[in-house]
Amino acid sequence: MKTFDLQRMAFDEMPPDFLWEVAVRSVYTFILVFLFLKITGRRGVRQMSLFEVLIILTLGSAAGDVAFYHDVPMLPVFVVFITLACLYRLVMWLMSHSERLEHLFEGKPAVIIEEGELAWEKMESQNMTEFEFFMELRLHGVEHLGQVRLAILETNGQISVYFFPDHLVRPGLSILPEPCNERFKQVPEDGDYACIRCSEVVTFNAGEDLPCPRCEHQQWVKASTAKRVT
Repeated sequence: MKTFDLQRMAFDEMPPDFLWEVAVRSVYTFILVFLFLKITGRRGVRQMSLFEVLIILTLGSAAGDVAFYHDVPMLPVFVVFITLACLYRLVMWLMSHSERLEHLFEGKPAVIIEEGELAWEKMESQNMTEFEFFMELRLHGVEHLGQVRLAILETNGQISVYFFPDHLVRPGLSILPEPCNERFKQVPEDGDYACIRCSEVVTFNAGEDLPCPRCEHQQWVKASTAKRVT
């Protein structure tokens, strides 16, 4: 084998006019995946459950093979499409009649913030970290957790946020990026400070360096009391 052989790298043993067949196969697989998305009624990946993403990945794997490999016939991929579409319809029907099966395939919504603090114990049971959600919360206009009465991680990965009215906003952990929040192990002045790990808010006297009573972490940021800007 000759290294950097442009003929081999570009076509291997395929004739150049096979590229036209690749184009036709790609259009064919694109249409199949598009039809499946239309059948499921989904407009984007963010609206998909784990089960639906699994179906799409399975169909995409079959579609990718038939698009590029000359020895993969096109009709079996159509059978894969029909099978997955029927499976999807069947599972949807079964989930509509069984809450337990729905939870198995779709998962359950998870509470991630309660009364201005991270639902730490519930998040640990879900194998999640708080930093995964801060960007989404910022996109909802959240500056600190004290503005949030309740936040729920939905089964499609989106976050539903319910706010305190301005007059009930409490001190909370700022979720702005790290350069915007100075961290302390020993607090420099009296005031409310939020644990950067679990968001517990504690009132400190200047010079104290106590661990968090909730998670025993030892880094704090000044708790924010900013009102929402709408």
